[in-house]
Amino acid sequence: MKRLKGALAGAAISGSIVALVGIQVHAEPNRTTMPDIDKLVHYTTVTRGEVTEHIMTTPEAIEAVKNGQPVPVGTHFVLVDYRDNKVFRYFVMEKGADWGADYDESRRTGDWQFQWFKPDGSINLAENTARCQSCHSSRSDREFLYTYNELRRFETD
Repeated sequence: MKRLKGALAGAAISGSIVALVGIQVHAEPNRTTMPDIDKLVHYTTVTRGEVTEHIMTTPEAIEAVKNGQPVPVGTHFVLVDYRDNKVFRYFVMEKGADWGADYDESRRTGDWQFQWFKPDGSINLAENTARCQSCHSSRSDREFLYTYNELRRFETD
């Protein structure tokens, strides 16, 4: 019983330290869904060492960016992370009407929300979505997208 109490006290202290330094170690629930990949257009590929990332979105999003219009509500962007020629995980950005209001101003990325998914399509609870928002916030002038220019240049068939 003493060991159990000690372990619980240690866990409580560890949890408090994590809360104090603001580290989020797990995914948080949000509105992002896993889309039907077969309905998306593959518009660019990025290679980072052993990782190959195929990035996709809807034809409507591509046309909106090409025409200087906002990406439509309901749009998904998917980064398919391949390692050793297999899907390792999916990174999904989804835009919803007024979804930015779910976060305080310091974390808001327009109306975009982010989620990591496992190859089977389930949410990857080991990933940190706040980190995604932090990085993508620097791209507010480009719809929060790192591949905005690639979208503008992409030629559809």
